[in-house]
Amino acid sequence: MSDRYAVIGNPIEHSRSPEIHTLFASQTGQDMEYERIPGSLDDFASDVRRFIAEGGRGLNVTVPFKEQAFTLADERTERAQRAGAVNTLVFEDQGIRGDNTDGVGLVRDLGCNHRFAFAGSRILLLGAGGASRGVLFPLLEEGPAALVIANRTAHKAHALAALADDPRVNGCGLDTLAGQHFDLIINGTAAGLAGGVPAIPDDCLAGGGWTYDMMYGRKPTTFVRWGRAHGAVRALDGLGMLVEQAAESFFLWRGVMPDTDPVIDTLLR
Repeated sequence: MSDRYAVIGNPIEHSRSPEIHTLFASQTGQDMEYERIPGSLDDFASDVRRFIAEGGRGLNVTVPFKEQAFTLADERTERAQRAGAVNTLVFEDQGIRGDNTDGVGLVRDLGCNHRFAFAGSRILLLGAGGASRGVLFPLLEEGPAALVIANRTAHKAHALAALADDPRVNGCGLDTLAGQHFDLIINGTAAGLAGGVPAIPDDCLAGGGWTYDMMYGRKPTTFVRWGRAHGAVRALDGLGMLVEQAAESFFLWRGVMPDTDPVIDTLLR
């Protein structure tokens, strides 16, 4: 019988993770199957324990369960501890190990796939929720000169900046960005789900700057369209991040790192 893995979330029907991991398994010769689990909003832990009892070997965790997965894990990696959230569960004899591969997925997509030069750059991170917290420390490890966290509710941005405890990091409200310019603007908010973008100044993207939406879709997202309209040299969505974080999860489960380039190409087609 093939080893079983899955992604759990709510909603989950849109997830492309089964397609991605099936391609990884085929490429690397791994005997595994991967499915979607619509998680119960009332009893996430029972869904996980049921999957383990049925022989499941690992789970990817998506919205809205990443914080619950963090609590459920018996052991957490350092990057999960820093993120305060878990997107990958590994089931071992000694218990459940939680990890977070979102940040490494973002950095690999921007830095390796698209060659963005992080060192010395000024980065604006929009949103102060779990998505932003998950990528904050991996971004700092790439050596930017400054990273500003901006959120509609300023005190949340201040709290996340304080958590970083790094002189390069500052938090602020969206309404205080006037006069600041950034080489990279990353959207970690869900504003695009309602067809909007965070209320940032039209001129906050520096000349030659890039934009990146952590969300993705089969059509350009609202924030990708904002980037294009405001002169971004590259306006990217989060499909590459999705594949790269999945590759890291696959490696944690199987001990084999797949080649992400052909998988990204397949999804784009």
